[in-house]
Amino acid sequence: MARGSARPTSRDVAQAADVSQATVSLVLGDKWRGRVSETTADRVRRAAHELGYRPNLAARNLRLGRTRTVLLVVPALTTEFFAGVYTGAARIAAAHGFGVLLYPSPEGVGPARNPFASAQAALDGVLASSMAADALTAIRGDQLPLVMLDSDPHGSLGAATVNLDIADGTRQVADHLLNQGHRRFLHLAADIPSWTFEVRARELAARLATVPGTSLHTAHTPISIEGALTATETALRTPGPHPTAVVCDDDKLAAGAYKALRRRGLRIPDDVSVTGVDDIALAAALDPELTTVRLDAELFGEHGMRALLAVLEGRTPDAGDIPVELVVRGSTAPPTGP
Repeated sequence: MARGSARPTSRDVAQAADVSQATVSLVLGDKWRGRVSETTADRVRRAAHELGYRPNLAARNLRLGRTRTVLLVVPALTTEFFAGVYTGAARIAAAHGFGVLLYPSPEGVGPARNPFASAQAALDGVLASSMAADALTAIRGDQLPLVMLDSDPHGSLGAATVNLDIADGTRQVADHLLNQGHRRFLHLAADIPSWTFEVRARELAARLATVPGTSLHTAHTPISIEGALTATETALRTPGPHPTAVVCDDDKLAAGAYKALRRRGLRIPDDVSVTGVDDIALAAALDPELTTVRLDAELFGEHGMRALLAVLEGRTPDAGDIPVELVVRGSTAPPTGP
């Protein structure tokens, strides 16, 4: 143990492991590979553990000019999806000695105000989920590494972009409903100017267009149950046969669609099938349970944080979209009417 009650130092660890202080710094800073043998690294870690040594992160960060703090910007905290993104990002950050500050932008997906007097002085990097690419200008300036989540990879201001394969998720929904025999579709589309919702609308229209005899009506709505209720009621008042399938951009929109359909005396899924996106807890609470595209928010956050850490270390982040899964439940069935 260190002498008396004094806090053990790197010199104490070096003496206990019979190595130099420079070697201790390399090992405990996780920069030893290729420079120190694995046996020596194990001896240093064992000595540090037995002495109860903790590195002075504040002093080290001053030397490196880094705060080991990143900012996660999200449009809002009104959905559990972004809570999952934070959980996953914070888990990976903590494993690498970083802290994560969560900042719900007051302007939604629009320009985010700088939450600090100088973000460049307070942060090492920014992770932005479902934000417009130019919305982070006030926060990152021209200095901070930026990784965008759920964003257009072409023309992004970020050093890297991490996306869920939402296009494939939309195709899975369309194929599921088409294979059941549906041909009249209502798309409850989120009225948010976001790349992810543009992809959903484009992929749905493209997939349905490949099957003769299909029709698609799009109703834009805020992401809220009441907004979806109003949009669905308005769409159902349109003259002509009602849709046999309602494709929703979000599980909360599906809940609003449920209410509107039942007010019209329509049964789910006997008269109308309904699908959502996200697979939040609400999806299993609805009756019947909702067929929806499962987006693993925590895995999304993990991948995003790994990409940002790679950028900070000068490495190239892993490429490729994160797979998504259609979860089929009781809200979809073949249409029964003509």
